[in-house]
Amino acid sequence: MRSPLWHSINTPAIIFQSLHLSLTPKNLANSREREFTHAVSASRIRISSLRTRAMPSGGENGALTNFKLNEKTFLASLMPKKEIAADRFVEAHPDYDGRGAIIAIFDSGVDPAAAGLTVTSDGKPKVLDVIDCTGSGDIDTSTIVKADDNGCIQGTSGNSLIVNSSWKNPSGEWHVGSKLIYELFTQTLTDRLKKERKKVWDEKNQEAIAEAVKQLDEFDTKHTKVDDVNLKRNREDLQNKVDLLRKHADNYEDKGPVIDAFVWHDGEVWRAALDTQGLENEPGCGKLADFVPLTNYRIERKYGVFSKLDACTVVLNIYNEGNVLSIVTDSSPHGTHVAAITSAFHEKDSVLNGVAPGAQLISCKIGDSRLGSMETGTGLVRALIAAVEHKCDLINMSYGEATLFPDYGRFVDLVNEVVNKHRITFISSAGNEGPALSTLGAPGGTTSSIIGIGAYVSQAMAAGAHNLVEAPPEGLEYTWSSRGPTADGDLGVTISAAGGAMAPVPTWTLQHRMFMNGTSMSSPCACGGAALLISAMKAEGISVSPYIIREALENTTVPVGGSPEDKLSSGHGLMQVDKAYEYIQKIRDVPPVRYQIKITRSGKATPTSRGIYLRESSLCQQSSEWTVKVEPKFHDDASNLDQIVPFEECVKLHSTGESVVKAPEFLLLTHNGREFNIIVNPSTLGAGLHYYEVYALDSKCPWRGPLFRIPITVTKPQPVTSDPPVAVFRSMPFVPGHIERRFVQVPIGATWVELTVRASGFSSARRFFIDSVQLSPLKRPEKWEKVVIFSSPSSKNFAFSVEGGRTMELVIAQFWSSGVGSHETTSVDAEIAFHGVIANKEEIILDGSEAPVRIDAEALVSLERLAPAAVLNKVRIPYRPVDAKLSTLSGSRDRLPSGKQTMALILTYKFKLEEGAEVQPYLPLLNNRIYDNKFEAQFYMISDTNKRVYATGDVYPKAATLPKGDYTLQLYLRHDNVQCLEKMKQLVLFIEKTLDSKDSVRLSFYSQPDGPVIGNGSFSSSVLIPGSKEAFYVGPPSKDKLPKGIAAGSVLVGSISYGRVSFEVNDEGKNPEKNPAFYSISYIVPPAQIDEDKGKDTSSSCAKTVLEQINEEVRDAKIRVLSSLKLSTEEERSDWKKLSDSLKSEYPKYTPLLAKILEGLVSQNNVEDKTRHYEEIIIAADEVIKSVDTDELAKYFALKYDPEDEGAEKLKKKMDATRDQFTEALYQKGLALAEIKSLKGEKVEEKEGTEATSDSSAVEKDPFEENFKELKKWVDVKSARYGTLFVIRERRKGRFGTALKVLTDMIQDDGQPPKKKFYELKLSLLERIGWRHLVAREKEWMNVRFPAKLPLF
Repeated sequence: MRSPLWHSINTPAIIFQSLHLSLTPKNLANSREREFTHAVSASRIRISSLRTRAMPSGGENGALTNFKLNEKTFLASLMPKKEIAADRFVEAHPDYDGRGAIIAIFDSGVDPAAAGLTVTSDGKPKVLDVIDCTGSGDIDTSTIVKADDNGCIQGTSGNSLIVNSSWKNPSGEWHVGSKLIYELFTQTLTDRLKKERKKVWDEKNQEAIAEAVKQLDEFDTKHTKVDDVNLKRNREDLQNKVDLLRKHADNYEDKGPVIDAFVWHDGEVWRAALDTQGLENEPGCGKLADFVPLTNYRIERKYGVFSKLDACTVVLNIYNEGNVLSIVTDSSPHGTHVAAITSAFHEKDSVLNGVAPGAQLISCKIGDSRLGSMETGTGLVRALIAAVEHKCDLINMSYGEATLFPDYGRFVDLVNEVVNKHRITFISSAGNEGPALSTLGAPGGTTSSIIGIGAYVSQAMAAGAHNLVEAPPEGLEYTWSSRGPTADGDLGVTISAAGGAMAPVPTWTLQHRMFMNGTSMSSPCACGGAALLISAMKAEGISVSPYIIREALENTTVPVGGSPEDKLSSGHGLMQVDKAYEYIQKIRDVPPVRYQIKITRSGKATPTSRGIYLRESSLCQQSSEWTVKVEPKFHDDASNLDQIVPFEECVKLHSTGESVVKAPEFLLLTHNGREFNIIVNPSTLGAGLHYYEVYALDSKCPWRGPLFRIPITVTKPQPVTSDPPVAVFRSMPFVPGHIERRFVQVPIGATWVELTVRASGFSSARRFFIDSVQLSPLKRPEKWEKVVIFSSPSSKNFAFSVEGGRTMELVIAQFWSSGVGSHETTSVDAEIAFHGVIANKEEIILDGSEAPVRIDAEALVSLERLAPAAVLNKVRIPYRPVDAKLSTLSGSRDRLPSGKQTMALILTYKFKLEEGAEVQPYLPLLNNRIYDNKFEAQFYMISDTNKRVYATGDVYPKAATLPKGDYTLQLYLRHDNVQCLEKMKQLVLFIEKTLDSKDSVRLSFYSQPDGPVIGNGSFSSSVLIPGSKEAFYVGPPSKDKLPKGIAAGSVLVGSISYGRVSFEVNDEGKNPEKNPAFYSISYIVPPAQIDEDKGKDTSSSCAKTVLEQINEEVRDAKIRVLSSLKLSTEEERSDWKKLSDSLKSEYPKYTPLLAKILEGLVSQNNVEDKTRHYEEIIIAADEVIKSVDTDELAKYFALKYDPEDEGAEKLKKKMDATRDQFTEALYQKGLALAEIKSLKGEKVEEKEGTEATSDSSAVEKDPFEENFKELKKWVDVKSARYGTLFVIRERRKGRFGTALKVLTDMIQDDGQPPKKKFYELKLSLLERIGWRHLVAREKEWMNVRFPAKLPLF
């Protein structure tokens, strides 16, 4: 998964204050840091050389043994600027503090009300626009209504609301929509609100319980002896009320209030207002009429707040002529924090200012609130569109994830256009996946046109922001900062900047500032520094170009660390704004040029790369020749005659390691570029990490520094020669921040390793990061990682999978702040034991036949126990779309900078669950890739028949638990190429359902091919001798063990493993996925067995004459035609009436026909004369009732039938159907009788206690009661099917508690998707009882269960 690159720390601590214990990839600052390890023995390295070192110019950040802070330097450390020399630069050039620069913040959203984000240092608005690019806050406001004479509008939530009479609306048209408020809030804010709201709700519920108990006590006091039936029922009713209230308290779940939204045009601009009464605790607050209307933020730069309770800032933007309202809130504090680092301005506390307090901001929310702040393709592309539209100078993006292909994908293509054509400087975080090599995140660390930033921590930051009792001797890269090179050899990390800050956060957090660290923080620090440079360039009339800024930044850094290999951690070094400014001044007249590097191995056209990365053993043992093509690239608006034609540079090439890397001495570059060769000979190098560069200097202006660089990284692995294969590294010394890397050639045949790490020589706890990384073609880096705390000297064991024959990096790093102040050197031993059982098939597919699959297994590295285990625990069902709609998206936010309009394809899939299950969509073509994907975006939502959305997702689908029912999955795809979308109209989607443990299928193994059929020759385990093979069979699952209801063509999927680790028992091998090396196995479900008895018996039909059979077939065909007729219009109903009357005259006593006529009448909607309609239902029901011989029916059900008698079985089906038709008629008659009474305004409810006698004592017979008594003879009137009538009866009797209890039980036992009529009845009962707090909660839930329409994508 992917997410913002940060980690917040709220709890003060001393040494371990910044521990990152609960970490997820890329998101939280995954505490990872490194230090170069020399090829010589670790025991010979001097401890004094184990530090990286960075000192800004002037030496202010030198290594001080007793580093101390005063109040000013402490506050300055909370918002670091000194590290990149920004403080000195602004002090020297106060007018170049970011003024004139506009920064687009691609993040989780920026709160314009946060501290320091109101105005710039020169009094201009700080935040120019606030945009939700994801669509997560969009509301469909295409429904148009008009206010009534009282100024009331009916909202889509069902609430009737009064508009403010002062609002101008010349057309009188109001666009309406609604949104569940929690869908707009972060989980943290939602949890806080739920806690506050439950507290209030509990108080009201306790009051209601107290009143209910009081009524029950009063009844018991009044009626000491309860013998009368009605008194007993009345007491039961009172008791039910008490029980219901207590049950509601136990089952309390808060889905949040719904807010109604209204959009209108005031004659000049579109405006919008919200009704937020559901959020307010005080009556009368949050009314629609009291909301101050807002227009698009960029027009008036105004925002609102939902309520005092949430304190959440809200921005409203209106699109598509009022048909879409975007409610903009942030999806985490991350974006505001990042924005504040770039440019916060505090007039009274300048020391807490951001790096460029004069810069202005555009907030582009790319973190989708529906996905917990994960970015989406839609959000990324819309953000780029907004950045160009607002003429931004800079983009900061502190998001990212691992990638399959570096410098590739739809988003990367658009970024290149934005940088090269529109001259926007793009800065992004490199990632938090260190300290292992090649752990860079996309796009920041893998894209050539983006400046990737590593994270640096200074002494001041350690002592101040991190609150350490003792600062490290000098600054260093954070342990978790991602390292280069990329998979194609590029450096990856461009430069480094301060990676932590105590910066402002949104108002809903109820605090001004929060500390976070990560490359998420170093990126805006660098971006703020670049804003200072752009501010200066604009003020001095220097043409702004991202090419110039990048060159200046790269060539003016301060190195972090003393070895060439440290560039893989910190890039070219720690950014220095003042030196970069001086550099830009010197080259102000030089045309901006970037140099595109394409490298291929001589003799091969593919693949191309941006650097040379020799990682595998075969490449490190011999000399190799590489062809380098350098192409100068100009901005799209460059003049052919003035810039491109005259371009000619004579450059001198230098190698940083001439004994290993040889290159030509000179190169004459023209616009069309040149090629030259490089020879790399690493054969004489020792095992370990080695880094070199070939760089080009302008022979006329060598002071400019390198114009371009070609990085060469060699990770020469050491072979494992022992038998059995074990690699041992002893006595590795560690101090805080130190990193040891070991590169090992994994023996061919190894599939997992068992790692033992022993730590000693310390008295206080030590925290270590232990990582392993392997690279394979067309795969993301295979990474295993552990964060380990050694509380005392001890050893720990680990096991993880590896790929044989490829280089494995094992990196052990002591966390940068762990052990600071103890001055003890920790000694670590590491032992890697290689194991492996390999099979002739990487993926096992059982084709659905009875035949087993033969597997050849062998152990090549050591003696292994062969103990296969396999389980099928998921079923994958394929679906094709039932509908495909292709459309052009309207509106400017979907128009690309090139002018192309984005297209959208919505694919609709239908699936059904016979029982509740955990399901997950799966799209093999599109899933698990966002940046390295040529498709722009994908998003899905799963909804039930009531339009309630149960799950949403994008490229990383998540499992969701769904109840039994029918579901619709809509898949939303975006691209500007209609041909691409046309090809996707029949895209196959899989619904992957997780099987319960009882339904999971464990597969058996055999030593004979006939084993699955005969049942003998089972295979359980064996010992594999290196060099020898052993064969066995895995059998298909027996048909009786297949999960029920599984369709042919479905695929059962699971895992298979062959070996087990030696140091622990893993569930006795029953679960293959608990073993370090496991593989995929699947079984294709074959067609079901044919029912041999089907169609055999024709005795009953043969007993009838041919004419009788024909007549019955004709009759049944006529009834089917009647059932198929639509009843939507008056004409259709008239045709249906004529046919039903004709059939009734022809078959007057045929119960199935009469039941179908009743069913047709009941299904009719929008009938004008409702009383007459219900009377017709009663007549039709009576006809069904009279057609049934109830005596015969009762006699039949009093007897038992013989299930083995085929004739008896058929008779039972017929009698069951007749009974169902009879009872349904009684049920529908009862409902119609109740409705007629209600329509006529007759009193149908009685107050509690008015019945003093039994029901049978009534003088005048009540048709409803008589009908109910008859129904009660045949069915359970409290069941979900007939319970509505019982509830109505109890309501008529004034026993609302009993009615509500039965209705609640009906809903719970229904086992079907929620029925709106049940919940409307429940709501009416709650209102009748007077439990307002439950009424309010039920109304909220009505909008959850039965939304007016599906949400927008």
